[in-house]
Amino acid sequence: MITSLLSILIPLYNEEEFVGELLRRVVAASLPAGLDREIIVVNDCSTDGSAEVVQDFIATHPEARIRLVHHDRNQGKGAAVRTAIKLAEGEFSVIQDSDLEYDPSEYTHLLKPLLEGKADVVFGSRFLVSGERRVLYYWHSLANHLLTTLCNIVSDLNLTDMETCYKAFRTTLAQSIPIQSDRFGLEPELTVKFARRRARIYETPISYHGRTYAEGKKIGLKDAFEALWVIVRSKLTSQLYTDRGPQALDAMSLAPKFNRWMAETIAPWAGKKVLEIGAGAGNMTRELCPRRRKYVATDIDPEYLAQLRNGFGHRPSMQVALLNATEAEHYVPFAGQFDTVVCLNVLEHIEDDLGTLRRIYSLLEPGGRLLLLVPNGPEAYGTLDAAIGHFRRYTRESLAIVVKQADFELEEMLTFTRISWPGWRFTGQVLKATTLSPSGVRVFDRLVWLWRKVDKSLPWEPASIIAIARRPE
Repeated sequence: MITSLLSILIPLYNEEEFVGELLRRVVAASLPAGLDREIIVVNDCSTDGSAEVVQDFIATHPEARIRLVHHDRNQGKGAAVRTAIKLAEGEFSVIQDSDLEYDPSEYTHLLKPLLEGKADVVFGSRFLVSGERRVLYYWHSLANHLLTTLCNIVSDLNLTDMETCYKAFRTTLAQSIPIQSDRFGLEPELTVKFARRRARIYETPISYHGRTYAEGKKIGLKDAFEALWVIVRSKLTSQLYTDRGPQALDAMSLAPKFNRWMAETIAPWAGKKVLEIGAGAGNMTRELCPRRRKYVATDIDPEYLAQLRNGFGHRPSMQVALLNATEAEHYVPFAGQFDTVVCLNVLEHIEDDLGTLRRIYSLLEPGGRLLLLVPNGPEAYGTLDAAIGHFRRYTRESLAIVVKQADFELEEMLTFTRISWPGWRFTGQVLKATTLSPSGVRVFDRLVWLWRKVDKSLPWEPASIIAIARRPE
């Protein structure tokens, strides 16, 4: 019985001699039970007969699920893999060079940590103790070790083979990362960005049947210098997400003191059976889930759900679940089970906020509470709000009205973090920024001890308002 799909991503450029045999091996390779395969070949404007070989193979193997995509100009391996990742439909993906240096018969070994749920990314290392390895090019090997060492330094990893072709990963993780490199800089870029995204990276030994330059090897000295630049660029860049919303959430993960401040503000009203809507990367889950008898962290994004399972799955009281706040059927399995629903920085992303609050009402047992935080002040709406998908910002009056329309009793209306109000307005309305600065978030977080002392005495509006609402007995 097939339960999951593996996407095999093959960048292709001038490999007429090898690609037919490579495809035969890929199709014949055994996969773990329950795993099917799709093969995505991206022809990077080959000037030989490579594309025709692939087309002939597809014609003679109609049972194989193979897609051939063409670039209209040669762009490089990174660009071809970028195209393939966008098209991938599998839960997992693996990059497979179109020559015969790497052996598809090792897919089962390579995928094992992913399938067991231990890893987000698996590197196939040519330098760990393994089977056989063709001995070639000392200077090429030395450059590889030096680049791997530098990549380890900037990423705080201990990889043995950063430059390996065999990188297997959860597809949604790779699809959520913007890939900038067009050529072989793909390898260090993915490595550094996987590390900065806090992915769980494993290595496993693989065989390697390298070829000489006379046999068609393409990577050269200039690619080593490019890799150096890519390592530095990937360490410094803020482009770790394809979407602005997750990028903003990731920036907030750099502010643990601020997250703790928010959690401590709402904690006095939280009970022992909690459901969190829009848990995201778990910034608030981490603060609230301890000492709860039951805690269900929900989200709609598959990448966030994977992060939540990876980060909190070991807790016996924790459950991670898909819940789309706009879909009534998603609420049914949880109806009436909780004494607390936490909904922080979510409602402003939903056009039908009243309908959502009425659905949240169904989750609570009689007497249960909703802890609802939203951004304050329509006059503060700017480019940051638009970029991360805010439909609106609330006033105390408008929030009270919609809460009461959903049949809740409003117990308290709290304010939160006046200190960030001027900065938010300046960033989104003067600078017209579309994301938060990670370095700025870090500096702000270091001074949270000070902000907490002065916040209530500041004369301007708060950045957020919190409604403590109760389902009547």
